[in-house]
Amino acid sequence: MEDFMTLKKQLCFAIYETSSEFTKLYTAVLHPFGLTYPQYLVLLALWEKDGVTLKELGETLNLGTGTLTPMIVRMEANGWLRKERSTVDVRKVYIYLQKKANDEKQPITKKVSEEILACKIELEEYEQLLKQLNQLHLKLKERK
Repeated sequence: MEDFMTLKKQLCFAIYETSSEFTKLYTAVLHPFGLTYPQYLVLLALWEKDGVTLKELGETLNLGTGTLTPMIVRMEANGWLRKERSTVDVRKVYIYLQKKANDEKQPITKKVSEEILACKIELEEYEQLLKQLNQLHLKLKERK
């Protein structure tokens, strides 16, 4: 049991270190595009489904409006997306991709893919890791 309590035996620390390396990788890849990693996640979500409400986007990304709203404002100022208040329900704000976001999708995703491939992660390994991490995430959420 004593051996389990070492830093290198902690799953949380392994995830922390891996997350840190991913952050460095994405920061380097996205910097030339003028994007942060959270902004990239916003684009990924909107490339999947454009024209969602701010609330829906927050739920998809698991981000509160206090975090998401300033990010959306910056992305709008930089020409990535636009906000549009609903004419039916003024409480709803819809988020839409701008031309820049659609034009830059292919170059961004190509560069990200190249960097992931440079890590020498095989497709099967990638899919297996993703599945295991999603299962772990669910288990951690369900502990309550």
